[in-house]
Amino acid sequence: MRIEKIEGNDLDFECVGVESDGTFAIEHTGRGEDISPEFIIKNLSPSAKTLVITLEDLSHPIKGFTHWVIWNIPAKNNIPKAIPPGKSVSALDGAVQGIGYGLHRYGGPKPPKGKSHRYCFTVYALNCALELKATSTKRQVLHRAEGHIIQQGKICASYE
Repeated sequence: MRIEKIEGNDLDFECVGVESDGTFAIEHTGRGEDISPEFIIKNLSPSAKTLVITLEDLSHPIKGFTHWVIWNIPAKNNIPKAIPPGKSVSALDGAVQGIGYGLHRYGGPKPPKGKSHRYCFTVYALNCALELKATSTKRQVLHRAEGHIIQQGKICASYE
């Protein structure tokens, strides 16, 4: 189990719930409390207005299986852990959680017992807010974000 930062991405962030040896803290998995980790963003552009965060399972039989998608997070350097479930997150000024394995909520790693899956968190900084319904999927969110992404970064880790 290991963590890796993807080269060539210009948004540097730390996902506090992913340990330095590449394992997810149990509280951030479907076998634990299943709460979202804290994100610390280190070089956020002053032009950023909102953030999008996705979590996908790259080992799932469905390519790029989405565990979590949340958008219209106010652009700031710290996103707290344990974002509550719901279509609209008042604690994050109305950020929206869409459709994924975690239906309008964070859905952490939970591969079949004995199998290791690779997961990636991606954080996108946008120069605008997105007008989308909470029934939107990651694909729809990223399609709408095209042309508005000013930074992005990715952290991947494995979980068994």
